[in-house]
Amino acid sequence: MGKHRRPGPPNQPFRAVPRVDAADPLAAYRKRRRPPMDIYRRHRPARGGAAHLRPDQPRVLEEWNDFTYVVVGAAPDLATAQDWASARAPEDDSAA
Repeated sequence: MGKHRRPGPPNQPFRAVPRVDAADPLAAYRKRRRPPMDIYRRHRPARGGAAHLRPDQPRVLEEWNDFTYVVVGAAPDLATAQDWASARAPEDDSAA
């Protein structure tokens, strides 16, 4: 049997890389400013540790600001943090 391409890890979202527009002088800049794994919002436990442990503990909410993740608030528990993280779709940079 020959070699074949294997899919990536099932726990990571698919990262579709958009084509670079040759006419756009800022295309390379915009490509570098995407968040890691295209995750614009994330949450983490306030006191550290694994995210799946102690779901009733508070969570720190972070958003991508084109350079790094910044803290934008807190959530009282894991379920609220997950709802917040999945509530907003990323902005479309092509309109700018």
